[in-house]
Amino acid sequence: MLKLRHGEKSSEIDSESISLHDAVKALGLDSKKVIAAKFNGELMDLSRAVTSGGEVEPVTSDTPEGLEIIRHSTAHLMAQAILRLYPGSHFGVGPAIKDGFYYDVDVAGTITEEDLPKIEAEMRKIAGAGEKVTRSDMTKDEALKFFAEDPYKTELITEIDAPSVSVYRQGEYADLCRGPHVEDASKLHNFKLMSIAGAYWRGDEHNKMLTRIYGTTFATPDELKEYLRRMEEAKLRDHRKLGKDLDLFSLHEEGPGFPFFHPKGMAIMNTLIDFWRREHAKRGYLEIKTPQILDRELWMRSGHWDHYRENMYFTEIDEKPYAIKPMNCPGSILVFKTQLRSYRELPMRLAELGCVHRHERSGVLHGLMRVRCFTQDDAHTYIEHSQIKDEVMRIMELDRYVYNDVFGFKYTVELSTRPDDSMGTDEQWETAEAALRDALESTNTPYTINPGDGAFYGPKIDFHLEDCIGRTWQCGTIQLDFQMPGRFGVTYIGEDGAEHTPVMLHRVVFGSVERFMGILIEHYAGAFPYWLAPVQAKIITIAEGHADYARELQETFTKWGIRSEVDVRGEKLGRKIRDAQVQKVPYMLVVGDKEKESRTVGVRERSKGDLGSMSLEAFKELLDKEFNPMR
Repeated sequence: MLKLRHGEKSSEIDSESISLHDAVKALGLDSKKVIAAKFNGELMDLSRAVTSGGEVEPVTSDTPEGLEIIRHSTAHLMAQAILRLYPGSHFGVGPAIKDGFYYDVDVAGTITEEDLPKIEAEMRKIAGAGEKVTRSDMTKDEALKFFAEDPYKTELITEIDAPSVSVYRQGEYADLCRGPHVEDASKLHNFKLMSIAGAYWRGDEHNKMLTRIYGTTFATPDELKEYLRRMEEAKLRDHRKLGKDLDLFSLHEEGPGFPFFHPKGMAIMNTLIDFWRREHAKRGYLEIKTPQILDRELWMRSGHWDHYRENMYFTEIDEKPYAIKPMNCPGSILVFKTQLRSYRELPMRLAELGCVHRHERSGVLHGLMRVRCFTQDDAHTYIEHSQIKDEVMRIMELDRYVYNDVFGFKYTVELSTRPDDSMGTDEQWETAEAALRDALESTNTPYTINPGDGAFYGPKIDFHLEDCIGRTWQCGTIQLDFQMPGRFGVTYIGEDGAEHTPVMLHRVVFGSVERFMGILIEHYAGAFPYWLAPVQAKIITIAEGHADYARELQETFTKWGIRSEVDVRGEKLGRKIRDAQVQKVPYMLVVGDKEKESRTVGVRERSKGDLGSMSLEAFKELLDKEFNPMR
């Protein structure tokens, strides 16, 4: 006799075992949307049998756990379809990910983007037939024999530190997997295959390049439709395409991962940097600059040699090993140590727009979002223990102002805790995590815990920005470091006259100026707000005789601090206006005989259209009303 319950519902089963599928029915629960269940807190397939009483919790497709199961099951569905269409293919890993799933395939043949509809059609055929999904447990020896022809599964099984493994099968397809999965493929409806990329087996560039196929699936057709709409919008906003169309930056084979910025791109970047410098000066930061190449021994002392070496570049000078800096913090420490510091100088806030280099694999490079060289808007603050909370709160307020007030982003906050490869004692980490938690809770900041994702030297607060189409981007971070000051022998003279080791805060606001610029390109779809636009006003002549007046206006605008261009081409006026509109210039100023004679301009605004004729003073007054954090 088994006694099962769910909340206030309970049922006695006259049997020694029962499947979770039948248990859900016996408890009178609506089983139509149930795709799995938890039994005494353990997530299981509905086909799994239970042999003792306990709590049954149904898992439906509209919950985060249920959606992950659907996505992982759809990855298996895709793999079965590929195996049918490309017999002899082998499969790497196929996890559920944010917004979907992927599978890495060693395909027997070639799969291109054009083949995705064919694979999708086969998936729908399998789902329509209701292909059953079954689980079996095998010993490692049995599994090695079962997957003897599959080099990828053989490698994974060999490394598993357990006596047995679970295998899921549907039709001719089988895979090593923990599960759980849906009972049959008929529960998988709302999916779409999205794209193809290359991926090295296990992320190692020395291994074979596999074909990674991405897909997505949702609980309802409406959710899938909305997601696909957002993805289409994202394509239109792709910063790589807009960067080319708007002449902001370019990418070249001669420097993979190293973007080239054009004059208009530099106008945006310099405006961002000027804004950054202005806000930091107002908040008591002192700007420094440190070398890009430093002795390898420095990186061994900092811990980067042990924890970050694979992402670093190296060189040799005078037969001595050096590293190109991937981070700015060790250089900041050397600046701090040049003098004997007093507690009266703390907090000492040293900021640096440091050019850093990181070795990213070629397969992950992506426009400005993932590069090998970027400008990190760093700051390192040296503080006493008693100053941690107040200083973290000051940084959080700066972040709020930049993200929310200036750029209009909503954002969420994560507290990332101790990783496996950390330095330091349990007590130090507990103290550091508690200090960050205290700052978050004292400011009533909602946050989630991101376990094990802290830096190797300390926990951190991460800021995730949400753009206008709902995508999130991790930008700002505040990292609390009890380790590096001690490793470098950093001290200050306390109020008691003794030497003390300061606490160090690492933080960025933009994160990477280049990446933040890429995010802004997509967020604004290239239509930058007036203060940030690379060209703020385009002066358009009606005929050749108006060129002198147009250039005179440009000189005036330059004195006023307005970035402008003159279009004196022999094109028709309508063509010139359309071209300026395509370039997303905030203001277009048409000048002809009337404007030249009256010393006025015909003003068109990017979104409002024709604003009529204005004197220069009236136009300047209009611009002065534009939002501009630089004023």
